[in-house]
Amino acid sequence: MLVHIRLVGADQQEDVDELRLLAQSAGADVLEVVTGRRDRPDAATYIGSGKAQEVGVIVQRENAELVLVNHTLSPSQERNLEKIIGCRVLDRIGLILDIFAQRARSAEGKLQVELAQLEHLSTRLVRGWTHLERQKGGIGLRGPGETQLEVDRRLIRDRIKKLNERLKKVSVQRRARRRARLKIPVPTASLVGYTNAGKSTLFNALTQSSVYVADQLFATLDPTMRRIDLPGNTQVILADTVGFIRHLPHKLVEAFKSTLEEVAEANLLLHVVDAGHADRREHMEQVNQVLEEISAAEIPQIVVFNKIDLTGEPPRLERDTAGQVVRLWLSARTGEGMELLREALAEQYRKRAHTLHLQLPPSAGRLRAGLYEHGDVRSETVLDDGSWRLDVVLDEKQLAWLQRHADFCDEYLLPAPAPRLARARSRA
Repeated sequence: MLVHIRLVGADQQEDVDELRLLAQSAGADVLEVVTGRRDRPDAATYIGSGKAQEVGVIVQRENAELVLVNHTLSPSQERNLEKIIGCRVLDRIGLILDIFAQRARSAEGKLQVELAQLEHLSTRLVRGWTHLERQKGGIGLRGPGETQLEVDRRLIRDRIKKLNERLKKVSVQRRARRRARLKIPVPTASLVGYTNAGKSTLFNALTQSSVYVADQLFATLDPTMRRIDLPGNTQVILADTVGFIRHLPHKLVEAFKSTLEEVAEANLLLHVVDAGHADRREHMEQVNQVLEEISAAEIPQIVVFNKIDLTGEPPRLERDTAGQVVRLWLSARTGEGMELLREALAEQYRKRAHTLHLQLPPSAGRLRAGLYEHGDVRSETVLDDGSWRLDVVLDEKQLAWLQRHADFCDEYLLPAPAPRLARARSRA
């Protein structure tokens, strides 16, 4: 059973269709959806006692095993609803946590999900052993010590402490791997976006990989990284990350901070948006809110409107007043507009590159061939003496290769064009 209450006058509302997708992603069979309107949440049950009794009648009629409420419930509200309805009640956060528990594949992901689940569960422990309810005063009337509730809370606290310690170690290992990557100066780009926007499909199309793709929320949980080759002999490491969602629970943001560090450390964010979704503007706002929480709001973004095969829009890109690519329309499924994205990525990273002007003697043919293989040669002129004058763009890694090359000499470097000439070209 799905229960959704619309609060009159509330700025941000949950989406009942999104709740249905979440339930189906968790593996539930949706029997019926109960909706209602309230001015404000009921303190005892959130949905109101009358609505709770109505849900209880339908649960009995449909033999439902679980009621999913599309809101964040307090522990007391959850307990009160279970008493009235007569079956298990789960709120929005509990449902998302269950989906994450199913999707986690890596050791780190499983630790992060378990930590978030235990922190959520710790506020919902209510039962104790009935024969050991509490300690009693007086000689001969003292209880045996801790109640079951106290034991459970202590065990959960101990487990949370151990999980935090293990996650710290994993985080140190992740930072060590990141430092190792930084020694090889290949820039990184992270795919971010609302869940089910098509990030993994786009990742597979760019990297020729086979990352799991499904038409469901949170199909991808653990980050995946691949190196891709771009036009102009440019390389970039692309990261596919967990999708965001409206009102992503703060517990999950905290638990997944080490994973989301891959987003915060990226040089560029590809913000993937479902171009055909009616709420795409709100989805973009939700993603930007999470990016602010993880200190990634200042990283340059290219907004990629995906799924144009469903909207009929042509592939295209838009630039800002400075000439930077800021928006791009494509279809990862059909491949329309993919070359535009690859060119936009290469253009973005060429700005981090160095333009060299070289004059190579005829004996440096092997070096010239290497420049064509490893760099981006923009122009070449053959002089009367048989030497070559080249304008070539190299990134940090390619520059290091050139400096190590056995045939390279500093004498081959020509001075940059005079400033006046550069200004003349700029005016032109």
